[in-house]
Amino acid sequence: MSTSPATPRTDGTPPHGQHVLVVGEALIDVVHRADGSVDEHPGGSLANVALTLGRLGRDARLATWLGTDERGAAIRAWLDDSAVTLAPGSTDADRTSVATANLDAEGAATYEFDLEWHVPAGTAPDAGTLAVHTGSIAAVLEPGASAVRALVAAARDTATITYDPNARPALMGDPADALARIEALVALADVVKVSDEDVAWLVPGEDPVTVAHRWLALGPALVVVTFGGEGAVAVTASGEQRVAAPRVRVVDTVGAGDSFMGALVDGLWGADLLGADRREALRTIDALTLTDLLERCAAVAAVTVSRAGANPPRRAELASA
Repeated sequence: MSTSPATPRTDGTPPHGQHVLVVGEALIDVVHRADGSVDEHPGGSLANVALTLGRLGRDARLATWLGTDERGAAIRAWLDDSAVTLAPGSTDADRTSVATANLDAEGAATYEFDLEWHVPAGTAPDAGTLAVHTGSIAAVLEPGASAVRALVAAARDTATITYDPNARPALMGDPADALARIEALVALADVVKVSDEDVAWLVPGEDPVTVAHRWLALGPALVVVTFGGEGAVAVTASGEQRVAAPRVRVVDTVGAGDSFMGALVDGLWGADLLGADRREALRTIDALTLTDLLERCAAVAAVTVSRAGANPPRRAELASA
């Protein structure tokens, strides 16, 4: 399949070319660093995934909830620069949401949020939708979360479903309640990516890989657990695959997991494993293909953590690195 970059499009109904539909939040990250400096960057977990796909040359279409204010304009310009198409209705919000990230001395982030989330009316996969990706806030925050679950359930008939819980404790309430909502989406997904930190919050004291095996039994073909600088473990019906992470100087971790997720979808696309008609092939993914895919995901995430904000590499940049 072609890997040539998608061309930017204005908000409107796009043609039915092969693409990934990403459903979820785009917002402004206000980042407070340990040295006292403050920066603003466009971000949001699902926007970061779409951005990563766009920079890797894929046609990514983002259904989100933005205002037409100055911050919304900044997000739109940021997405357009990486050839991400906004789904119709994505700019109907009264204002653009904000996440405040507080970074510690090691660059790890904790978050506070001021946001509202709705799925734009009419959002649905079309004949060209190879995969639908969602997760994080969009999959648990009402009123949008119920619409996300309905969309995902319907999309399974034609598309691969990918999901990253990307837990946000400040918004998700009691971990046990969040776990029930998250596992309902895990059961609908073909591919799940989760961090060890998410697992530690959702099910304290449990081994993340053990949880991955339990989630695999709910229905996915592939569950990947990321361990930050310690690499990642993928669990499939045929066993486990482990990869190390490249050693880099960490500037901050904002967007690292999202860039890993975007690279995972990109890699599955490149391996011809997206689309409902490829579901059984995905379940039998071979070890070499999976290892190569994970190593590339780790490389993409390593570039992201090596620079400020959610700033994943472009395809040419990754190739040269």
